[in-house]
Amino acid sequence: MNYGYTKDTNLLFHEAISKIKEILASEGFGVLTEIDVKATMKAKIGAEYENYTILGACNPNFAHKALQAEKEIGLLLPCNVIVYEDNGTVFVSSILPTVAMAMIKNTDLSLFAKEVENHLKRAIDAL
Repeated sequence: MNYGYTKDTNLLFHEAISKIKEILASEGFGVLTEIDVKATMKAKIGAEYENYTILGACNPNFAHKALQAEKEIGLLLPCNVIVYEDNGTVFVSSILPTVAMAMIKNTDLSLFAKEVENHLKRAIDAL
């Protein structure tokens, strides 16, 4: 199952992180969390890992609507956006909210999951 929307970029890893944060902001998303997977793997288990960062992006208006429609939806929030490097190429990917929300049989969620997804795709396409 395809659950992410991905684009490769010519940007350097850290440039891609900065740029996607800037673009997400223009789409109404703030970044609530930033997890440096490479540093965490090294610190916690001594494992070497490539550049990989998870950004927890949240659009407060959409989050508010989602929480009103489904109290337990916080288990699936925020929308994760990842930036990673693979064989010298930097990729940026976001969760597809329509796929994530499909497991919850709530029509209200389905309606604006598509809208959220359109904003996330537009952000990634703008890279």
